[in-house]
Amino acid sequence: MLQDVLKNSRKVVVKIGSNTLSREDGTLNRDFFKDLAGQINTLRTQGCQVIIVSSGARIAGVSTLGKWNRKEDLHYKQALCSIGQVELMDSYRKEFKEYGFVIGQILLTKEDFNDPNRTLNIRNTLFTLLDEGVIPIINENDSVSVDEIKIGDNDNLAALTANLWNADLLLIMSDIDGVYDKDPVSSSDANLLEVVDDSANLIGKIEIGKKGSFGTGGISTKIEAAMRVNEYGIPMILANGKKKNLISNLLNGSAKGTVFLP
Repeated sequence: MLQDVLKNSRKVVVKIGSNTLSREDGTLNRDFFKDLAGQINTLRTQGCQVIIVSSGARIAGVSTLGKWNRKEDLHYKQALCSIGQVELMDSYRKEFKEYGFVIGQILLTKEDFNDPNRTLNIRNTLFTLLDEGVIPIINENDSVSVDEIKIGDNDNLAALTANLWNADLLLIMSDIDGVYDKDPVSSSDANLLEVVDDSANLIGKIEIGKKGSFGTGGISTKIEAAMRVNEYGIPMILANGKKKNLISNLLNGSAKGTVFLP
């Protein structure tokens, strides 16, 4: 089922989590960006258009400054994101350039999706970039966002983007293999749920583990994202982006994940 969904998708939103693109010490994993560029090339080779929703600005800011002082201070967090967004985009630019890809950046907040004029402008920009063969990379505008205008996590930002674009698929590349019936960190008998056809009722049926060290979401936000896109008839795949060649391995059936069907 997962293979069929991926093979039949031509408009794919790929969401990259902070834990997926970072190392254990909280710095950017340069090897990940190189591997991801090859995977996006695989999708483009089979005729797909791709939009990336990427977390990681704060992590990139930490990598650049080499410290994470006052990490609970809102203004310091925003400053880190401002610094890190440049570093993050440069990491994408360098590796994607090896495949002849041009990237474009879009920074959004919740207000952009609540205002019809802004939403139309986002759509027009996305379609223009894609028509020109450019790969849009979207992130929340964390350097200026406060609680009143924050989406809060990029899982739901990716879902909103997929719905706005009328995508064929949302692929979330996380640091877990998919959704389990129990927390796999604390339960050795946890079973991977490979197909979910009722995402709305899933949260009450599984154990919700802790969120990652550097991300803002967790398994609950991924299920929320699945509910959002499924409501629009769009499937979602959750798989482990820290594993090399994930997309190729999903296509050939050697990698597993969870597919949420509408």
